[in-house]
This record gives sequence, C-alpha cells and structure tokens, in this order.
Amino acid sequence: MTGHTCALLLQTSLLDLIKSGSALANAILVVLVIFSIASWTIVFSKWSALGAAKNGNSRFIRAFRKSNTLETAVATCEQFRPAPLVNVFEDGYAEVSRQVKARGGVGNREAIARTLQIATNQELGHLERNLSWLATTASVSPFIGLLGTVIGIIRAFQNLGAAGSTSLASVGPGIAEALIATAAGLFAAIPAAMAYNHFGHILRELGSQMDDFGLEFQNLIERSFGE
Repeated sequence: MTGHTCALLLQTSLLDLIKSGSALANAILVVLVIFSIASWTIVFSKWSALGAAKNGNSRFIRAFRKSNTLETAVATCEQFRPAPLVNVFEDGYAEVSRQVKARGGVGNREAIARTLQIATNQELGHLERNLSWLATTASVSPFIGLLGTVIGIIRAFQNLGAAGSTSLASVGPGIAEALIATAAGLFAAIPAAMAYNHFGHILRELGSQMDDFGLEFQNLIERSFGE
C-alpha cells in the first residue's frame, strides 16, 4: 500500500469519524478550529508587525545618534514613520516645543521624561494588541479538548452498554472521537503558547529599547539646551 493511499484512507476515516460524531462533540471541534484559525491569523499579523517595528526602530536609532540637534533628528523622522520610536520621539519633541514656546527654554525635564514614558507605554500597548487571544487559546483550548475527550469516553461506554460486549466495534468510535478532541485541543494550544512566549520576548526587547531611547533623548535635550 502506497503512502498516498494510506494518507487517503486516514483522511477518509477521519472525516467519517467526524461525520458520525455527536452534535456536541462536533461543536467542540468547530470551536477549537475557530480558536486555531484566529490564533494563526494573529501569529502571522504580529510576526510581520513586530519584525517591522524592530527593523524600523533600529534604523531610526542609528539615524538619531548621528543627529547633533533636535532639528536634525526631526528631519529624519519622516523616512522612518512606521517605527514606534518615531512616535515616542515626536511626543517628546512636542513637549519640548511647548516648554520652549511658553518659557523660552526647557525648564521641566521631569515632564519630558513622563511624556516619553507615556508614549512608550502607548506604543507597547498597540503592539501587544490581540496577544491576549493567544494566551487565552493556549490556556483554554486543552480544557475544551478535554471536554470533548470526556464526551467521547462517555459515548464509548454508552455504546459498550448498548452492545453488551467489549468488542472494538462498539467502543472504537467513542474512543476515536475522544482522541480527535484531545488532538484538536493540543493543535490549537501548542502553537499559540509558543507564539505568545516568543512575541513576549520581542516586546520586552522593544520596551527596553524604547526606555533606553528615552534616556538618549533626554541627553540630547541637555546638549541642546544646557543644564
């Protein structure tokens, strides 16, 4: 028997098992499929967004460190517009501009530091959006699959009692239904957990990078406006 034939038989058997499953068991499978599809959609979206954020931040920092004045740094912002650090810089620069316009100089550096921190938190919050769904999928999907497993085992015992025998034909469908639910729960949970941990590591790196940039921004303010 060829590998293609084995795969076709396995696929046919799996579809038959799903079709012959109870309505509740199939509803559980549908829920797990929805969780899995939503999780993979978020994974691909965040993979692209976080990669672009890391690349954009790194390029902007290199340009920022070559700037001797705030005006020079402002001129470089437009070409790095998608980078989260550009928004942090612009919020900090706006606070500096307000102080200069009102007082003729920078008199409240604590306000600048707070503005930079708030902007950093906002950017991280934007990047973290929808990641909670991955955490929910990772934690909830195994239990939903376990519910399907219990339902399948109950069905197996019901068939066993109805048949009055311990033959594989009587308990097989219920056990198969239970195993399918278990596999579906793990299939949804494991990638979500791995992606959540990986993205969490990237976000911590970005957060540290933005905090460090805030210090560099304040250093530039001191060089530009004196002590």
